Amino acid sequence: MNFALAETVANAVLYEGYVLYPYRASSGKNRVRFQFGVVAPRRYADTGGSDPWEMQTECLIEGGEPGASPRLDLRVRFLQLQARTVEEVEALAGGGVSFRPVGFLDLEGERLMTWDEGVERHLDVGDVAVCDLVGRERLVPLTAPEGWESEELRTPAGDLRGRLVRERWAISAVVRLAAAEVDGLLRLRVRVENLTPWPLPAGRSTLAAHSTLPTSATPSPLPASAPDRDLALRGSLLGAHTLLAVRGGAFVSLLDPPAAAARAAAACANVHAWPVLIGPEGSRDVMLSSPIILYDHPAVAPESPGDLCDSTEIDEILTLRIMTLTDEEKREARGTDERARQIVARADAMPPEILERLHGAVRALTPAAPLEPAAAPPWQPEAELASWESFLNPPGMLPPEEATLEVGPVRLGKGSRVRLRPSRRADSMDLFLAGRTAQVAAVYRDVEDHAYLALTLDDDPAGDLHAWIGRYFYFYPDEVEPLTGDGAASPAPPSPAEERRG
Repeated sequence: MNFALAETVANAVLYEGYVLYPYRASSGKNRVRFQFGVVAPRRYADTGGSDPWEMQTECLIEGGEPGASPRLDLRVRFLQLQARTVEEVEALAGGGVSFRPVGFLDLEGERLMTWDEGVERHLDVGDVAVCDLVGRERLVPLTAPEGWESEELRTPAGDLRGRLVRERWAISAVVRLAAAEVDGLLRLRVRVENLTPWPLPAGRSTLAAHSTLPTSATPSPLPASAPDRDLALRGSLLGAHTLLAVRGGAFVSLLDPPAAAARAAAACANVHAWPVLIGPEGSRDVMLSSPIILYDHPAVAPESPGDLCDSTEIDEILTLRIMTLTDEEKREARGTDERARQIVARADAMPPEILERLHGAVRALTPAAPLEPAAAPPWQPEAELASWESFLNPPGMLPPEEATLEVGPVRLGKGSRVRLRPSRRADSMDLFLAGRTAQVAAVYRDVEDHAYLALTLDDDPAGDLHAWIGRYFYFYPDEVEPLTGDGAASPAPPSPAEERRG
């Protein structure tokens, strides 16, 4: 499986939201964890749960050699929640010891917190002939076992102070593989369904204890006061995503498909999943289906010194925020989780040159030509300002609020109404705004004389405020559909200046 490079990005997806800065258990941000890629038990979702029970990926594969079926490798990755309970030792009258759950325990200057950890799990399915899936769905079971372990907590002198109890609940899911032939391509479907019984069985959260750590215990019910979602996460796939690798074929970009594949790409039904090409620019043999929106060929910046459990990887601001924590807050953060401990330790030990490197990087497509040293002319601010204003606003150019342009047979200007048809997918807002209606506020031109429209949404409650302060959405003319009927504003006529120029 050719997933080594892909997993550097997939790991950021897997741990997105795992610990949220400032990485303390008591932080309000950490009380709603695991926000992305949650595939919950179906019965929990069907009875009103806030997370889905399914995740579906559909993507397109071009065939390679005639008569040969592309071969597929598949990996489904997720975290299984592991409840870690800190228990403090108590001496019994008869000479033995018992344990009682506590929120935290101080041990030799460090604080250990009761916390939910994540255990990495994955399912591999290798060397699947994609053509064999056409008309014949294949079901692959996906399971994660239950488990219970305890770890003694002792002082350097050997005195028993408590223990850490870790417990996992069994997860039962299925992966459905299917394919279909569409427009000369193969459309692959990978569907993950969580069939874990709900409610979950009782766990061992409170244990009878003896003079030695017990090897078994009587199960006790889960705490009734815990929110349903907190319990459902114990039977959920967390940060779930799918990695796909193909041999004897190539994936088709769903974000920028070739014209011949555009209809088939638009028909792909992805549910709680966002498949993108991954690997070096131009490669099409590996795809990551992520629960968060990415672009094709995403990569972790080389300046990043380590994972911050935040897929946006805004390293500088997060690192500076960690540096502002008090010693007590850092102690609490270190005691929650090994990954959080590493993050705090890395921030504390970061040398100045590494921190400076996080401030930003300039990347160019080609190396810049060396500049010849020249004597700087005397600065003339008034002339420079006039030249700059002339460059931005050439003489004879209409102000944006008065300018118009033609879109098909319709001339648009201030007050015209349009329907948004974004085609470039520049960012996620294109998805949210598609099909919405808007009003033209101005027509702008950039330094290369490309025209674009400044728009306010018709159904935006703050549209008047945005128009007042000049905060618009900007779209190119080929991304809008003029509305000339049903109450739409009449097309703007050409201005006298434009008629003279025409």
